[in-house]
This record gives sequence, C-alpha cells and structure tokens, in this order.
Amino acid sequence: MQIRPATIDDLDRLLALNNAAVPAVNELSADEMAWFIDVAWCLLVAVPGPDPAGEPAALLVGLDGPGVPYASHNYAWFSERYERFLYVDRVVVDPSGFRMGIGRAFYEAFMATADGHGHLCAEVNTVPRNERSLAFHDAMGFADVGEQSDGATGKTVRMYAREL
Repeated sequence: MQIRPATIDDLDRLLALNNAAVPAVNELSADEMAWFIDVAWCLLVAVPGPDPAGEPAALLVGLDGPGVPYASHNYAWFSERYERFLYVDRVVVDPSGFRMGIGRAFYEAFMATADGHGHLCAEVNTVPRNERSLAFHDAMGFADVGEQSDGATGKTVRMYAREL
C-alpha cells in the first residue's frame, strides 16, 4: 500500500469512495470534494500495490484549525476549544482495505505534519454507531473530550483529541 497526497486527478474516485461510506461520513458533491483538495492541510490517499499513481482505495481529509472557512458544527466545536489543532474531517477505507493498517498509516502521516499544532482532533458517530472507528480511536490513544448532537441530521458524535 502506498500513501500519497491526493490530486485533482483523484477527484472522481475520492467522491465515489466517500459517498459509498455514507452514513459513516456525510455525502459530498464534486464541488465539495474539490474544495477539500484545495484547502486541506493534508489530503492523503492509499493506493494498493507498488504504483503510487494507481487508483485510491482510501482517503483522509485533514484540516488545521482554527481558521478554515468550513461550515461544520464539529470543526466549529473544536475551534472554540483548541488554540491550534489538526482536525480529521473524514477517513474512508474501501472494505477491501479493512484491517490492513491504512487508518494508522494515515494518522501517523498526518501527525507528522503537526508543525506546532497541539492536538489531533476527530469525531466519531455514536448515532448511528461506528464501532470500528470508536475502537480505532480508543486504540490510538485519543481521549473522549465531549459529545455533540445535530438535530438536523439526527447524528450524535463523540469528540476525540490526542495531544501531539
């Protein structure tokens, strides 16, 4: 598995991966995914096999904060509480890549870009429940720092932070 930065050439595949993972992540339009490619602090893809130019099987969208003009209640929650942080907006792994260490490799690569950020922050759905992601964040040493519900979507998330 090769980890590399995403490019605009990956857009269609990233969109397909993301939208196949709903409701674990929110659905995106092509314009929204292109916006992430433009503004993300770190947008990584995992490509199976030795050729890094191959088709991605997973993605991580990472932002820094606060300060990104992003209309996310969860990003805003962290922005109100942390002075300088990295934020995992979403990780999507094709089921064929489960249990291959992709999530850990993504997080390690993202944390390596910290450059003065104090925490790595993320949220995980508890309604609907995402057991795989909850267990992953617990195993990666994240602390449970809060919970937030969104009446518009019916989702509830656990807020996680890990000191960098």
